[in-house]
Amino acid sequence: MKEDSRRNTAGRGEEAAVAYLRGQGYRIIDRNWRCRLGEIDIVAREGDALVFVEVKSRRSSAFGTPQAAVDARKQRKLSLVALQYLQAERVSPGPARFDVVAVTLRDGGVEIELFRNAFDFCR
Repeated sequence: MKEDSRRNTAGRGEEAAVAYLRGQGYRIIDRNWRCRLGEIDIVAREGDALVFVEVKSRRSSAFGTPQAAVDARKQRKLSLVALQYLQAERVSPGPARFDVVAVTLRDGGVEIELFRNAFDFCR
């Protein structure tokens, strides 16, 4: 039951993030791209930049803010998955960055905060 609730929160948060990003002018290229190392929630383009987006959703701040969950370990993992994406999808080199979308789902609605260029590539 708990896992279903968590999955539902994540799914609703990701749908809200996609709608928000489109409203901000992002063009969604891929969603939930997976490889053996992990997953990238959203791959998009904003202008000429390729953007790897991590979506973090919460129903409350009891366990901290959504964006706080993208710690150094998660940043390293996302960096490695992004490299795999570039190789597997044969994406030509160019500007790329990591954004984080923090989604808080409340009874009264959805609160979304976008962190552009949230962190640098790290190994």
